[in-house]
Amino acid sequence: MIRILVMAIASGTLAFTAVAIDARCACAHGTIGGYTFLEPIVAEDANPKNEFAIARPSWVRTSEGREFALGFSLEKKLSENSSIVLGSAWVESSPKEEHSASGFENMEVLLKYAFYTNDEHQFRLSAALGMDMPVGNPSIGAETHFRMGPEVLWAKGMGDLPNDNPILRYLRPIGFQGDVGYSANTSGVAVHDLVADELIEYSIPYLSNSVHDFGLPWPIRNMYLYTEFNYDQLLAGPSGQTFPQIRITPGLAFMNRSLELSVATQFPLNNATVPENHAVVLGLVDLFIDDLIPATNWTPF
Repeated sequence: MIRILVMAIASGTLAFTAVAIDARCACAHGTIGGYTFLEPIVAEDANPKNEFAIARPSWVRTSEGREFALGFSLEKKLSENSSIVLGSAWVESSPKEEHSASGFENMEVLLKYAFYTNDEHQFRLSAALGMDMPVGNPSIGAETHFRMGPEVLWAKGMGDLPNDNPILRYLRPIGFQGDVGYSANTSGVAVHDLVADELIEYSIPYLSNSVHDFGLPWPIRNMYLYTEFNYDQLLAGPSGQTFPQIRITPGLAFMNRSLELSVATQFPLNNATVPENHAVVLGLVDLFIDDLIPATNWTPF
């Protein structure tokens, strides 16, 4: 089953990549004041977009076994400043002491609205409402109750630093993205979850185009270096599971006009997270559908 899913997604990805791979870096997709932000691999992006994350593969080895997941999501702009995101994942869980199980996770829905944008300072604030529809397979850990809660998202580029300073100019390609969110189930035993993510990225495309062109070759001039810090804690839930899980997620991304390819790993930053993070590999194949198919840039509002 895994091979069939991977082969199907790989075939579709290669078809799109063959068309898009020679395109130069985007200047409109997730751009604020000339700074184009990458799509985070864990955190939620503050920028409303038209995109199809055709594959979010992850492989995690914990103290209790292994889990492979193949996630996907579709984001569609409803207006210039708002969008809706739909996503889920196919999961195969292989615990050490129990039978393996596979199936789909719950459907996640996110309504996003960018209520403040400052192009001069490359800054955006967005609010979102996240919902978790209980349609997944409980045998792989999908919750059986509807969940919802608010989120606040942000993005900030450092392009407003002076370009004539010999030191500060090389900080201009730095960007920050982050989110903080709270969710709770609406029935059953109370489970309240707090998540927060912060990402720092360094845009080599911005370095080449807006700071100094070193003549870097493709694909280096299309690369981003990034690190995420991820926090997740049950504020109310099963006994013994309310300790925070804190991780660091370093990675590398390639992004051009039509797609983003990203790979990362994760490491625990506190003792409570160690049992869940023996080894982790994360990936992302993200297609910018409004560049591939301009008609999808249509919005109802």
